[in-house]
Amino acid sequence: MNAETSNTGLGADWRDHIFRVFQDHDIKQVYHVPDAGHARLIEHCQRSNAIRTLALTTEEEGVALAAGAWLGGQRSALLMQSSGVGNTINMMGLTKTLRFPFLTLITMRGDYGEFNSWQYPMGQGTPKVLEAMGLLLYPVERAEDVRATVDAAARTAFNGGQAVAVLLRQKLIGIKDFGKKTAK
Repeated sequence: MNAETSNTGLGADWRDHIFRVFQDHDIKQVYHVPDAGHARLIEHCQRSNAIRTLALTTEEEGVALAAGAWLGGQRSALLMQSSGVGNTINMMGLTKTLRFPFLTLITMRGDYGEFNSWQYPMGQGTPKVLEAMGLLLYPVERAEDVRATVDAAARTAFNGGQAVAVLLRQKLIGIKDFGKKTAK
């Protein structure tokens, strides 16, 4: 265990690095729907005394909650899977109209090694629809790039006043298969 790991009690998983970035940027609220790709990060946030987590019934609730958090003086992040992005598109207009900082981390499906044909349409459409709604995209495929990418996205959102989506590509999260654990 290195000094960085022993100081935080976290392992070397890329989701641990995201949690550290959340702490570094004073993110106080994290909204999510159930997602295996974000599960470890969600658990870290739930155990934290400094972060309030809220499980959503649908992803678009997170956009409105992020606007409210910002108006209340707090930073937040929305965690979702690419299959849920379609649920948020109408609400994403708030980020453009109200011009508030917005950070979302999206675990991608429907690309590299996907087995489920149902995931392809939204997985392929996610970058296009997010760009159409004015979000800046920060894709990441390698674990060693996660911390720097999420940090840059948080700086762009909270210091630059932008709406930013970090796309955690399937090469990073692993190829899913029914009946098996995520393969890497």
